[in-house]
Amino acid sequence: MKIAIASDHGGNNLRREIVQLLVELGVEYVDFGPDSNESVDYPDFATPVANGVASGNFDRGILICGTGIGMSIAANKVKGIRCALVHDVFSAKATRQHNDSNILAMGERVIGPGLAREIAATWLNTTFEGGRHERRIGKLMELED
Repeated sequence: MKIAIASDHGGNNLRREIVQLLVELGVEYVDFGPDSNESVDYPDFATPVANGVASGNFDRGILICGTGIGMSIAANKVKGIRCALVHDVFSAKATRQHNDSNILAMGERVIGPGLAREIAATWLNTTFEGGRHERRIGKLMELED
């Protein structure tokens, strides 16, 4: 599995924590930054991650900002992306099983690093159930046309 990850300035610390988790899990990743804590615009970092996942260059992506809201909105503007804003483990599992989410968004100002690591690990290790959910995903994808 190959992951694209990015944040804005409000998610830098949590992004670094999740990068460490990816290293510990042996997951290949590309970190799109930012490299400093100076204020940046979240669409500038969400877009390359979303485009990379949509194009197939990455299997999934992880985006982090202060709340996760801006990143998830920006990512979901890209055709083929199903970005889920998640702040609990149950939702992390459900969004993979039922929605086949391909990008995870989290908010550094909303959850702590321990919970974020648990959410990310659950999301990374959960597979899409398919079946009846495939029809629903198909209907979502039709909305993009």
